[in-house]
Amino acid sequence: MTVLESTAIKITNPINGEIQYEIDEISAQQAKDIYEKASVVQTKIQAMSVSQRVTEVLKIRDYVIAHSDFILDCIIAETGKCRTDAFAAEVFEVTDVIDVYTKLAPKQLKDQKMNWPIFLMEKKSRQFREPLGTVLVITPWNFPFYQVIVPSLMSFLAGNATIVKPSEVTPLKPLWEHFFANSGFMRDAIQVVIGGKETGAHLLAQKPDKVHFTGSVNTGRKLMEACAKQLIPIDLELGGKDPSIVFDDVDIDRTVNGIMWGAFTNAGQNCTGIERLYVQEGIYDKLVPYLVERTKRLRTSHPNRDTKSAEDCDVGAVTAAFQVKIIEDHIEDAIAKGATLLCGGIQEKGSHHIPPTIFENCTHDMKVASEETFGPTLAIMKFKTEEEAIRLANDSPYGLSASVWSKDTERGIRVARAIKCGNVCINNHMLNEANPYLPFGGVKDSGIGRFKGEDGLLVFCNLKSVLLDKQGTLIEPQWYPYTNSKYKLLYAVMVSWFGKSRNWFKFIANVLPLDGIGNKEKFK
Repeated sequence: MTVLESTAIKITNPINGEIQYEIDEISAQQAKDIYEKASVVQTKIQAMSVSQRVTEVLKIRDYVIAHSDFILDCIIAETGKCRTDAFAAEVFEVTDVIDVYTKLAPKQLKDQKMNWPIFLMEKKSRQFREPLGTVLVITPWNFPFYQVIVPSLMSFLAGNATIVKPSEVTPLKPLWEHFFANSGFMRDAIQVVIGGKETGAHLLAQKPDKVHFTGSVNTGRKLMEACAKQLIPIDLELGGKDPSIVFDDVDIDRTVNGIMWGAFTNAGQNCTGIERLYVQEGIYDKLVPYLVERTKRLRTSHPNRDTKSAEDCDVGAVTAAFQVKIIEDHIEDAIAKGATLLCGGIQEKGSHHIPPTIFENCTHDMKVASEETFGPTLAIMKFKTEEEAIRLANDSPYGLSASVWSKDTERGIRVARAIKCGNVCINNHMLNEANPYLPFGGVKDSGIGRFKGEDGLLVFCNLKSVLLDKQGTLIEPQWYPYTNSKYKLLYAVMVSWFGKSRNWFKFIANVLPLDGIGNKEKFK
């Protein structure tokens, strides 16, 4: 992998503000050269057996385990995460996904024997699960290692060449250089192309066979429009404004600890983090003060952190300067519109070290309760009935994930069904993503398509339908020439077999002559 040096885009450590390095855009010609490499290597990948691809992917696992501290140092230097967040959500999760899909791949990717209707019983049906070709993966800045590795290795297992455009906010250039130099992974099978928006545009212009995008709603819309013009299929994993509903029968200690983690892990920079909390009135006055008291104990990031320690902080830094401004705007808007600040808030304007911030007396006309904040904020609202909680949870343009907390399992399942989203946890939050066997994705403005799951590798496959028939003398009855006698027999077969009451005698009486009528009435 060649990484271009320039002064165009500065990569900054959000913890201390130090510039790490600089990157530049690639040219249109460079993008073309990258795709030519992908085209050459893809034929080699497709020719490999699935077990050979699995062997390559296991090299990624071995690299991650052997170099986990280095990987964490690189991630923290560009994202500002606390070390435990970075380890759990990026390093550990990558090894888990590899373990799952290297086991699923042989079963998922082999040719499938398919069932057939009775009228095709003498023929065989198959499904070939073939590569698409070259897949372009465009990733966000909040999980820069996981979001590059996971879709790339899945695409590779399916037989594709993969080009990855990581976010220019957290491109992890030193990490990818080290990875390709030391992992032993197949050369050019996955190409990480570092650059900004122009780089992304150049890569898209080369017309990949598929785009897999994770990021903001606005960028997703623009990408979908651009892909539509070229008829490029695209998966969109977009943002969320996730609700969490707490009923009054819960264990307060467990529920508070779960909500606190769901809201503030990764400094709230999760598309599936809790941003809206609806608490039933019967438990509100007990749960909310307990939540605030516990939240105040969380250690917030600061410029002098010991990032080598697993206890450096509980809530890391906000990664991007533009995200700091959005979070500050949402906090100021909530206060201006009458929300009560219970803890946290803006301590220093422009600082990337924002403490966990909780509001009550919130309404849906506040940005903190309606727009994606993507930061360590939590808007609390009270509800009376189950129906009201569902209505409030669904009052959002987003539909990514949610959580329901209750000892009543039936109620939890009932509410989970009623919430319009792609993922729900009952008595937990966000762990859908931690189970590679579960498909992940959203509805409404939160995206299109699903990723991972039992059939997750098929996202990166061309599912080719194949019907095998015998070579012989039989002329099919539906072939030319069309005749009245053929038509009557076909109609009689349809009625006798598919009618309200299946008539076996009439069916046999009509289907037997149907088999030979093609030869009888063929062109002479």
